[in-house]
Amino acid sequence: MILDFNALPEESRVWIYQANRSFTDIEIEELNSKLEMFLENWTAHGSELQAGYNIIYKRFIVIGLNQQSNKATGCSIDASVHFIQHLENEYNVDLLDKMNVSYKQGEFIAYKTLTDFRKMAKDRAVSKNTIVFNNLVATKAEFVENWEVPASESWHNRFLK
Repeated sequence: MILDFNALPEESRVWIYQANRSFTDIEIEELNSKLEMFLENWTAHGSELQAGYNIIYKRFIVIGLNQQSNKATGCSIDASVHFIQHLENEYNVDLLDKMNVSYKQGEFIAYKTLTDFRKMAKDRAVSKNTIVFNNLVATKAEFVENWEVPASESWHNRFLK
């Protein structure tokens, strides 16, 4: 069962998939349809799951699951990963590589390997005030409060001097 992402409870589990490039407007229209179809049919041991999604900055797919009604199981999580892998293949985009960093450069969203980000921090090309995306947040409340934050308030801080 699909819900508006904003209507999901604060304790809902979230998964964030960052793309290595921006999606086009046409791709976003297609992604909206595909995500709605997937989430409408997403189940755990035959029970429907209450989930919602957002596509943010044309680059991040955020899926939220209300675990108060039904929790995700290994099989349902596997189904979501297979769905994301299918999107990767269909749109020739990387969504599952967690060893990359996205951050803001003005209004632009930059995407670098962790190695490159570490080097940029060493060279002071990014700072503690650089807005980064903490894709390790686990709940909707954490997403709202701690997803888009200065690097000093995220795990990225370990690379800053």
